[in-house]
Amino acid sequence: MPTEPTSATVDHRAAVEAALRDVEHVPGAAKPDPILVADDVRRHFGGVNAVDVDHLEVQRGAITALIGPNGAGKTTLFNLLTGFDKPSSGRWTFEGRTLGGVPAARVARAGMVRTFQLTKALNRMTVIENMRLGAVSQPGENLLTALVPPLWRRREEEITAQAEELLARFKLDTKRDDFAGSLSGGQRKLLEMARALMATPTMIMLDEPMAGVNPALTQSLLGHIQALRDDGTTVLFVEHDMHMVRHISDWVVVMTEGRIVAEGPPESVMGNPAVIDAYLGAHHDTDLGDDALLDEAALEDVAPDQDAAGRPGTEEGTR
Repeated sequence: MPTEPTSATVDHRAAVEAALRDVEHVPGAAKPDPILVADDVRRHFGGVNAVDVDHLEVQRGAITALIGPNGAGKTTLFNLLTGFDKPSSGRWTFEGRTLGGVPAARVARAGMVRTFQLTKALNRMTVIENMRLGAVSQPGENLLTALVPPLWRRREEEITAQAEELLARFKLDTKRDDFAGSLSGGQRKLLEMARALMATPTMIMLDEPMAGVNPALTQSLLGHIQALRDDGTTVLFVEHDMHMVRHISDWVVVMTEGRIVAEGPPESVMGNPAVIDAYLGAHHDTDLGDDALLDEAALEDVAPDQDAAGRPGTEEGTR
């Protein structure tokens, strides 16, 4: 369960709320202190425009949710911004540094780290070994340095201490020496988030962090995401659970058919006609206050084995 807020975390939340208070509720709205700015980002798959984003800004220190029906281009946008895919066109900056065309490893070293919808834990390595892999500045990875233990042993001890602290924070310390493949789906989500934090990122991007997680672990993940924001880390996440989006988001960006169609605080976005159209098509008289209905609409918009054009797709498709 989330911990009780301290005065420092309350102050941070209030500061984020104040910073976003006067931001226009329109697609591509300018933010007072954007950490990520993207312009004219396009990704085409044949005749399908998977991503067609004119302008996007992500506010520093806030929790921003990226929502939309299946096939909207959310995961594809994540892949582009983090170097796991190449755009057809476009440019973006992170903390003023151009990252377009930069490999994923360098993007992570710049401070922008992401997790995946399908967890990427190395199943035949232990939990603590998975954690160590996420750390930066490891001299032991150099072949020549590795031959001289005094040159890397101290850093390895620091990495191990950092990993054990994070495992305790995520309540995975009892699984320290278990193989990652033995963890439940929810525990793997926790491990992936904890491993991402080994790089001490400035911004973390979470792709459907709640997918396949049981209710007890969902509450734990919610608390961890809020704690990241309260510690000053910027969070951008993709999610279909509208209750979660309303509960923890400071700002919501809505995508459909690759384009951003709405932005604003959760309560504003849920009543936006463009969002109603994106989720429910012609059923404009339906109340979007029903979270279950929104979740169902998001999941049924495109069949899981089809892409945005209705053709057979991959497991992640063009989301």
